[in-house]
Amino acid sequence: MPKIKTVHGIENHKVVSQKEWLATRLELLEAEKELTRHSDELALQRQELPWVRIDKEYHFETEEGKASFADLFRGCTQLLIYHFMFGPDYTAGCATCSTIADGFNGFVAHLANHDVMLWAVSRAPLAKLQAYKRRMGWSFLWASSLGGDFNFDFNVSLTQEQQREGTVEYNYRREPAWKLRGIGD
Repeated sequence: MPKIKTVHGIENHKVVSQKEWLATRLELLEAEKELTRHSDELALQRQELPWVRIDKEYHFETEEGKASFADLFRGCTQLLIYHFMFGPDYTAGCATCSTIADGFNGFVAHLANHDVMLWAVSRAPLAKLQAYKRRMGWSFLWASSLGGDFNFDFNVSLTQEQQREGTVEYNYRREPAWKLRGIGD
């Protein structure tokens, strides 16, 4: 039998009959369905999280000009903000954020049908965001929070002072300060 190399570089990957494959696949399918059920339960718990009133005045730069936090809702009752990692000194957006954002144009209409407005928010200057948006062929709404506290207040950017303190709050918990460039610009 010839050696078979998979995409993971594993040689001699197991080859079985169609019947054996089907039995194994059905077993895996049951585990996948259990994972989906658990994921659905977690999604429901996430949807039931209480809301927090935002009283602080946040301001953003958008292609239409200055906007307040309330302006971002654009008449919808729900606002979904994607914190797109693109700092003032970046030459391009985060590769992972960019891959995720490739799907935004497709689901913006679906969110709107559920009374949800989507915005990407980054700390880069608006002109830099708009240039990158054109380069990528995107049409979703993208605002700059440069010069404001929004990203810092929501713990998606870190100040130099936070780094010097030795711990940072990230993902809703305190962690040691990062040694390598991270979400702080």
